[in-house]
Amino acid sequence: MSDETSYSYAKAGVSIAAGNALVKAIGPLVKATARPGADAEIGGFGGFFDPKAAGYNDPLLVAANDGVGTKVKLAIDYDRHDRIGIDLVAMCVNDLIVQGAEPLFFLDYFATGKLDNGVAERVIAGIAEGCRISGCALIGGETAEMPGMYAAGDYDLAGFCVGAVERGEQLTGDRVAPGHILLGLGSSGVHSNGYSLVRRLAADKAWKLDRPALFDQDVLLIDALIEPTRIYVKSLLPVIRSGKVDALAHITGGGLLENIPRALPEGAHAVIDVDSWPQPRLMAFLQAQGNIEPEEMARTFNCGIGMVLAIRPELVAEVTAELVNAGETVHQIGEIMSGQRGCTVRGKAGSWSAKADWDARHDA
Repeated sequence: MSDETSYSYAKAGVSIAAGNALVKAIGPLVKATARPGADAEIGGFGGFFDPKAAGYNDPLLVAANDGVGTKVKLAIDYDRHDRIGIDLVAMCVNDLIVQGAEPLFFLDYFATGKLDNGVAERVIAGIAEGCRISGCALIGGETAEMPGMYAAGDYDLAGFCVGAVERGEQLTGDRVAPGHILLGLGSSGVHSNGYSLVRRLAADKAWKLDRPALFDQDVLLIDALIEPTRIYVKSLLPVIRSGKVDALAHITGGGLLENIPRALPEGAHAVIDVDSWPQPRLMAFLQAQGNIEPEEMARTFNCGIGMVLAIRPELVAEVTAELVNAGETVHQIGEIMSGQRGCTVRGKAGSWSAKADWDARHDA
């Protein structure tokens, strides 16, 4: 006897209707990110962007893509979906600004086993907010419903961003030389790297994430850990375009030790003094809970510094004032010395709980 069961996409676990409803629901969020060069409408097969309408004459395009790592698991487990999209945008646009590029447009990829439009809309609202903060248009994306690929309630994110810089104005680090001063811009927390270690500590130490943090009784521990990555675009663009910045490093995976050398030319070695800024209480908490060595901190977390600028000495006071006026917390954290391209992070006894003077070095 033949099986006459009628199959459908919905019976296989994919709801076309839910996907269409989501596109309709997020339309106003997307439209709110419109900017010169993009109308931020969605629904076509691709999104258009006009660099001339954005004011560019001879632009170089710069592209970046990223995700938010296992931080997304904290968002899922603790119903913190509203701002994880800001992290997604931040990780991409901060990578563009270090090249001197203004972020122009953004596309997202949201994948899940079964589409929950309430959750998806909250996530995409955060992505739209990140685009608004950074001044780029959300011109498209993909929502993938893939039964069997993800556990119930799980989802993952990826972001793609394109920026532009006028030819000849891009930052390559070639102008950096011994004597340059390094300025650090304060981070907003852990940002979006190191969360596999954070989550391991949370499990092993049985943290109560829904309770006030030991280091700040006014904030739940989960909210301190999930604080979105700071977006530095609007504060940095003016000083970059004025020619006052010679290199930038976004402090992501690899921490201070491994990211700063990426912005340096051969023969330039960065020396960072950790006593030049206060260790954030969240970082001190993580270090104490995990008995983490200072070198491991410098290689894993941003340690309170989300972006590093290389500045000529005569411009330090001027650039610092401009960035403070733009809302940034600025620290003079080190300088460029002659030597192999790389970075040394050092501290005195007592710094980052060290029992003696210490240093950690990475050569690129």
